[in-house]
Amino acid sequence: MGLGPVGAAIARQVTARKGMQVVGGVDTDPSKVDRDLGRVIGLARSARLKVAVDPARALRSARPDVVVISTGSTLKGLLPLLEQVLKARVPIISTAEELAYPTRQTRRLWTRIDALARRARVAVLGTGINPGFAMDVLPLVLTTPCERVDAIVVNRVIDARSRRLPFQQKIGAGLTAAQFAAQVADGSVRHVGFAQSIQMIAEAMGWRLDRVTEDLAPKYATETVASEFLAVDRGYVAGLVQDGVGYRRGRALVRLHMEAYLGAPESSDSVLIEGTPRVSFTIAGGLHGDTGTASVVVNSIPRLLAAPPGLRTMRDLALPSFQPGG
Repeated sequence: MGLGPVGAAIARQVTARKGMQVVGGVDTDPSKVDRDLGRVIGLARSARLKVAVDPARALRSARPDVVVISTGSTLKGLLPLLEQVLKARVPIISTAEELAYPTRQTRRLWTRIDALARRARVAVLGTGINPGFAMDVLPLVLTTPCERVDAIVVNRVIDARSRRLPFQQKIGAGLTAAQFAAQVADGSVRHVGFAQSIQMIAEAMGWRLDRVTEDLAPKYATETVASEFLAVDRGYVAGLVQDGVGYRRGRALVRLHMEAYLGAPESSDSVLIEGTPRVSFTIAGGLHGDTGTASVVVNSIPRLLAAPPGLRTMRDLALPSFQPGG
């Protein structure tokens, strides 16, 4: 459900895995409805399935083992669709960032969704590359050989030229300073998920945080830079710099830093575990957000189907890894 760039990438991966099969697709875009699903997601062949617009009807006809929802970021916006799928008693994986982990702001809705999933006797999971892996699961795995952990720092640098247009728009690429400030204020420009990742790390480490802060600033182009979708002239916003920090008694225990802009010199993902031993880990070239999100979702499907009923997190599942299918 949701056949934008990420939803289409997920569907393509499913069609390529042994033991997995796409049995339906849902989208509200009139240009996709009633078209062949294979063509819509970019396959070179027909899937012999038409894209539907009505989720309830699609659930009845497809009778899926699991539904993947890739439509938005917020729990409030996702709730009606979650309720509809859970009424049909079908497990769900979603790329909605706010579904990845409960926070103080989302606890009430989280509890409601958890109750619905338990009543339906199925599991629900929110995951992706970030949150879901790069800035939470990966750092937690890297603490495994430590006898003491004092603080965790995660840095993510993304050259957004290789990302889809919606992502470039979400980081404010091409805006003026005033437009950027206005869209930050209304919430349309920002990375969603820092609070979820910080809370996941803190609770896994047994740290009871006093407060969580987020700061966001524009990254301006110093020369004209272009992607496949848009060009940004010098002086305009090329992307953003975002920081999230979790504090305990005035001390920063979790620091997340992300720079995502067109023309970043080199993408990378790095994690620093301050403790005994001190662990420093870097992925040169970084993790591709779109491919990574699709892969985390598809690789989590077998884990989700084996999970007990309720709203689950990546901390609840068995250790994630590539799933070849079969």
